[in-house]
Amino acid sequence: MSREMLLLVDALAREKNVTKEIVFGALELALASATKKKIAEESDVRVTIDRTTGNFDSFRRWEVVEDEALEDEALQISLEKAREIDPDIELGGFIEEPLEPVDFGRIGAQAAKQVILQKIRDAEREQVLTDFLARKEHLVTGTIKRIERGNAIIESGKIEALLPRDQMIPKENLRVGDRVKAYLLRIDRNARGPQIILSRTAPEFIIKLFELEVPEIDDGLMEIKAAARDPGVRAKIAVKSNDQRVDPIGTCIGMRGARVNAVTNELGGERVDIINWSADPAQFVVGALAPAEVLSIVVDEDRHTMDVVVNEENLAIAIGRGGQNVRLASELAGWNINLMTEEESEKKAEAEQAATRLLFMEKLDVDEDVANVLIEEGFSSLEEVAYVPLAEMLEIEAFDEASVHELRERARNILLTEAIVTEEQLEQVSDDLLSLDGMDKQLAAKLAQNGVKARDDLADLAIDELTDMTGIDPERAKALITTARAHWFE
Repeated sequence: MSREMLLLVDALAREKNVTKEIVFGALELALASATKKKIAEESDVRVTIDRTTGNFDSFRRWEVVEDEALEDEALQISLEKAREIDPDIELGGFIEEPLEPVDFGRIGAQAAKQVILQKIRDAEREQVLTDFLARKEHLVTGTIKRIERGNAIIESGKIEALLPRDQMIPKENLRVGDRVKAYLLRIDRNARGPQIILSRTAPEFIIKLFELEVPEIDDGLMEIKAAARDPGVRAKIAVKSNDQRVDPIGTCIGMRGARVNAVTNELGGERVDIINWSADPAQFVVGALAPAEVLSIVVDEDRHTMDVVVNEENLAIAIGRGGQNVRLASELAGWNINLMTEEESEKKAEAEQAATRLLFMEKLDVDEDVANVLIEEGFSSLEEVAYVPLAEMLEIEAFDEASVHELRERARNILLTEAIVTEEQLEQVSDDLLSLDGMDKQLAAKLAQNGVKARDDLADLAIDELTDMTGIDPERAKALITTARAHWFE
C-alpha cells in the first residue's frame, strides 16, 4: 500500500499540475472520511501519511472543553477527564487515540477517490486563479462561452469569468462567440461557478481602455486622474500631463480622433468628454461642466458643495439631458454641485444675509445697522466675531475699540453657553447615534432637542422631518437616514 500511495501521489501531482503536498492533504482527508464511515459518522478522525515511506496512521480525537461546555461526547472531552490522560493538556487541545488500520473495501475506496478528486479540482481552480492574479491584469479579454440567465460566461485562457447582466452596457447585444473586453471588478472566492467578476460599466473600464490606446500613459508622460460614466451614452475623464511638452487632451484624442474613437466603439458609441484635471477644485468643476460657461463659483468646504452660477442660456447646457452633464461633473470632481442662475444666486445670498443679520441681532443683542456692518465686513458667524484677530476688527471704521471688545465678549459668552448646553444634550444621546457615519456633535445635539436620542429614533424619521428639525439639506438627510436603517437589513 505504501509504495502504491507514493506512486499515486506522484502521478496525480503531475497530471493535475498541483503540488504533491496538496495531493497528500487530499488523501489524508479522504482516508479520514472513509475511516469515519467504518467506526462512527459522528467522530473526528485525523490521518497522517508519511511523505517518505507512504505509510499512514489514523487517530480518533476529542476536543478539550470546559466541563459545563461539554455538548457532544463523540467529539468533545471535559478538561477534568482529559487531564487524567494527559496532565499537561490545555483547553482547545485534543486527546487522541490511535486506530487500528481499517480495511476500506470497495465502497470506502470509492468514497476516498471522490474526496481526492474534489480536493484536487479545488486546488487546480485555486492555482489557475492564483496564476491569473499574479499577472495583475485588470483588463480581461476573452470569448463569450455561454449565456446563463442573461449573464455572460467569458473564457480567457484557462480561466472562466462572469460578466453579470447589470455590469453590461445597456442595450448592447452580446452573443456566444463574441470577443469582448471587460474590467476585473472583484474576486468572489466563495462562488461555486466563476470566481472572477467582470464589468463593462465601471468607470475604471474606460480608464483601462485609454491606457491600452494611449502609450504615453504607460510611459508616465500623462495620467487619467478620474472618470465618470453614464454607460453607453456619455462619459467624462479628467487628464493630467506630467510633461509640459505633452497635451493630454490631444494625446487621448489621437490623430483624426483615432484613439478616442477606438474607445467609443468598444463602449457601444459612448461619447467621451476629455477635460484637464486641476488641483483647484473650483477650476476642476469649471472644466467638468464644459461645454457650459460658468460665471462664478461659491465653495462650501464644510458641506463639500459648490454653488455654480451660469446665465440663463447656459443653464440647460450645464444641466444636460436628464441632468446628465451636472451629474457626471459632480461624480468626476467628487463635489456636490448646485447649479443656479444669477437671479437665483442673488436671492440665495440675500436669504443667507437675512439669516445672518437675524442671528447677529438676536444673539449679540445689536440693532440692524451694527449687524449690517458686520455682514458688509465679511462676518458670517458668531465664531468669526469671537475669534477673528483683534487687529482686523479694530480696522472697522464704524466701531470704536470699546464696541469691538464688547461684541467679542458677547459672542464668546454665547458660544460658551451653547457649548455647555450641547454637552448636556449629548449626555442623553446613545453611542450608536453619535458614532454614525455623517453625524457630528452639533447635529446630534439638535436631534436630542427634538427627542431623537438613538439610532433607531433617527431611522424612523422621514427626510422632510429631519430637514425641518435640523436645517440640513435633503441629500445629507437622506444619507443619514439610509445609514441609520442599514442594520435593519443586515
